[in-house]
Amino acid sequence: MWIQRLYAKKWVKIPYLIALYSFAVYGAFLAAVYVAMKFKLTQEAGQLDANNRYFQSMHDKYNQDFRVDSTYLIKKRFEVLDRVLLLNDFYPYNARYIMNSFKDHGDEILASKMLDAVDLSLKDDRSYQDAIKQLKIEKQQHKQKVTGLSAYDWMNVAEWKYFREALRKDKPYIDSAAKVAGVEARTIVAALVGEQVRLFNSRRERFKEYIAPLKSLSVGTMMSFGPTGIKENTAMKIERYLKDSTSVYFLGREYQHLLDFDSTANYGHVVSDTMSLRVKRLAQYKDHYYSFLYTALFIKQIKMQWERAGFRIDERPEIFASLFNLGYQKSKPKKNPGVGGSVFKVHDKEYTFGGVAFDFYYSGELSDLFPYQKKKFVDPKIPLPKVAEEVEEPLNP
Repeated sequence: MWIQRLYAKKWVKIPYLIALYSFAVYGAFLAAVYVAMKFKLTQEAGQLDANNRYFQSMHDKYNQDFRVDSTYLIKKRFEVLDRVLLLNDFYPYNARYIMNSFKDHGDEILASKMLDAVDLSLKDDRSYQDAIKQLKIEKQQHKQKVTGLSAYDWMNVAEWKYFREALRKDKPYIDSAAKVAGVEARTIVAALVGEQVRLFNSRRERFKEYIAPLKSLSVGTMMSFGPTGIKENTAMKIERYLKDSTSVYFLGREYQHLLDFDSTANYGHVVSDTMSLRVKRLAQYKDHYYSFLYTALFIKQIKMQWERAGFRIDERPEIFASLFNLGYQKSKPKKNPGVGGSVFKVHDKEYTFGGVAFDFYYSGELSDLFPYQKKKFVDPKIPLPKVAEEVEEPLNP
């Protein structure tokens, strides 16, 4: 037959046989694969990671160590920051990711695990491991020096504890005055702290008798009034400058009537009924709103004076406090103002009014009540007149 004759030819027979055997081999391969998969002959045996025990111990550590109080978490938080700073010296790329995660979540456990993972990856990096060991040694050396006291000595006296409580009571008045005057509450408190702290020693017996038991602020002497110790003459100037559009202290028309008197107001809780209406509202025992408002407006008036002279001191609470203590006559705008004011002792150590204000403002104390604001002052809504005033010779506080 013609098919047999065709098959007998080599150029047909050889390719045919090659194709036939190829399909046979491929079929056998598929059958073998099927059998291997059926009986799980293709699965790898696998092995434990060399660091498996470390992974488990890390899991156990964080499951136990972090079931503690907030004080321990705060300690861990600082440890995280120390380790991130160290890592940044070697691998800033990784440090950035860990720090960003920590800022986003505030999770000490996660951050510590991330750092432990890096430490494990760098276990053969001799320089990094030496730095880690040195950090641990330094921590251990400093451990015995840890104290529960403040770094600011004047905050370690018993009076400070009562003062803090008094400030908590007065928060509504301080916040109200801050809002009305457009001045950061913490800047107002910085001036208040200087006035109150200097009484810790100078009027210690009166403090023990009246202030400590009531946990209230001292409301001044026969010459200065209210918790911030404003003199009547200073109060009169604050009022006058609110209305004087030609003054360098002028804040704008919307402030002009903030301190107008209400003749129908009843100021019953004062030292003497013979006091002027101005002094009566400053010397209230319980309601200290006006004392803080006068203080806030003084600070803002000083700010405007310096700003008009070309000097911005918005970020200098210690300067505002110093000048609040010294008065308008000592406020001489200049490039490098001095910090100071009245000198007083707290437990035999000398301080200045402005220095104490600086300590408090940047200490973080009571920041839960009086937080730091990015914008310390809210500017008037209307344009301020450009005016000038004769300036005396500069005098450092």
